[in-house]
Amino acid sequence: MKLDIVSLFPHISSAVLGESIIGRAQRRKLVEINHVNLRDYAQDERLTVDDSPFGGGAGMLLMPEVIFRCLEDLRTPACKTVLMCPQGRRFNQTIASQYAECDHLIMFCGHYEGVDERARQTLFDDELSLGDFVLTNGVIAASVMADAIIRLLPGVLGKDESSVDESFGREPLLEYPHYTRPALYKGMATPDTLLSGDHGEVENWRREQRLIRTAARRPDILRQYMENR
Repeated sequence: MKLDIVSLFPHISSAVLGESIIGRAQRRKLVEINHVNLRDYAQDERLTVDDSPFGGGAGMLLMPEVIFRCLEDLRTPACKTVLMCPQGRRFNQTIASQYAECDHLIMFCGHYEGVDERARQTLFDDELSLGDFVLTNGVIAASVMADAIIRLLPGVLGKDESSVDESFGREPLLEYPHYTRPALYKGMATPDTLLSGDHGEVENWRREQRLIRTAARRPDILRQYMENR
């Protein structure tokens, strides 16, 4: 996958995505991430990318000509271009899985009061949000979404099944509890089933625990899961 993250603060995404599993994925050439500075597409001496909105109001808007210039340079015939903004669809694991199938993904990060509506209507295939709250800039959201997407690429995780059995994986249920050595710690014991060596019983226990945990913490997910069975 090729991923272009366009923002006014490219050092934020490069710092977050340059470490740990995603950093190793880049070094292994499993993903190519380009952190693009929108100001590189400004054409005046001050590198201006924003202006005040017509009709008045607080804040500044990213100017259409700079956005068009940038995306027309980056886009390829097969790419998907996504705008990070609070008004977008709420990002989830299903969307992450869909975008993990892309050969080329561009994530454009909104800033200030957002982008000129002409750019919004013309240039973007999708708009995504992390949730019902506002961040100081879209590159924070893009970094989180990029991590969720890239870890689903083949070979990125040590075992690809790790992304299947975790929360929101193959089944939209929360993950079961985990235990490791020692089996008994400060009077707290590991469930006998996990020590039994009976793989069938372990799988049954884990599925039961996923249902219990989802019912307790995210009953909305459990209701939807039961309705879709």
